[in-house]
Amino acid sequence: MKKIIISNWKLNGNINFINKYIKKIKIYLKNSNYKISIAPPIIYLYYMSKLLKKNKYISLTSQNTDIHINGAYTGETSINMIKDINVKYVIIGHSERKKYHYENNKNILKKIILTKKKNIIPILCIGENIKEYKKNKSIEICKKQINYIIKKKNIKILENIIIAYEPIWSIGTGKNANIDHINKIHNSIKKYIYSLNKKIYNKFKIIYGGSVNYKNFKDIISQKNVDGLLIGNSSLNIKEFINIINN
Repeated sequence: MKKIIISNWKLNGNINFINKYIKKIKIYLKNSNYKISIAPPIIYLYYMSKLLKKNKYISLTSQNTDIHINGAYTGETSINMIKDINVKYVIIGHSERKKYHYENNKNILKKIILTKKKNIIPILCIGENIKEYKKNKSIEICKKQINYIIKKKNIKILENIIIAYEPIWSIGTGKNANIDHINKIHNSIKKYIYSLNKKIYNKFKIIYGGSVNYKNFKDIISQKNVDGLLIGNSSLNIKEFINIINN
């Protein structure tokens, strides 16, 4: 089964960039060993859905969704709107959303529930900060974040979900976690979920994100417990991203 690579553009891009980006990567996708999904700023999702119409090699990911379906919530985008434009995944609980928009576990759970109701796949971001990492609390923190979701619903909430392990201290810093650490976290999470429910164990994926680039991606994605990558800054460099998906 192909592993997934998600390109998270964050607050970057414009129409000119999108046209060049899609035109160039389309050439290399037919023989790629990976499933590719792109997460542009939400305002460009509809435009990209038109560009990618009938393209079976690239899917779309939304960087966020609101906790409301409709109403007086200025500036927000509901899951119904995202569903309208053929989006496959939604990133939920990214550390930058927690930091700059004060998202909490309660809101994250609401977003996961709404997303799953629309048969869109949630990408739940988890991870520890630098203090927690230095105190060897990475596994404890990740389990705690997952447990909140499970306890408020039940273990079945993890069915057909993607968990993105993104150590906060690594995002955008150029300092990616080493292979041993990544394997330890991914393996621990998989074992933990297996201990809770063997059936669910086979119905979720765990990917890695955090300063992934062309130099380190191959070592990371080749690990048995890594089901894919969530790539930020490096995915904005068209040449580098092509080298990644075409390698």
